[in-house]
Amino acid sequence: MKSVSHKRALGLVLIAGAMTMAAGAASARIVCNAQGDCWHTDSRVSYGQRLEAHPDDWYFHQKWDQNAKRHWRDYHEGRGYYANGVWVQR
Repeated sequence: MKSVSHKRALGLVLIAGAMTMAAGAASARIVCNAQGDCWHTDSRVSYGQRLEAHPDDWYFHQKWDQNAKRHWRDYHEGRGYYANGVWVQR
């Protein structure tokens, strides 16, 4: 009887692990618009502008000084996007 309950518990743990792996990784990423504004996002919403999408760790491999082609922008709550350095809330 004890062996059966151990097998069931092990089976539940394996199923839970498989479900966690199937859920996939978080969708966090960095997006940049044509004006060079780049920001962190967790969603894949588009507001009619072309965005370059990069993996979340892409940020660490970039130069963010004043002379850089791209400019890092601060995080904002809610949905929206940057346009010419200004956050547009949606």
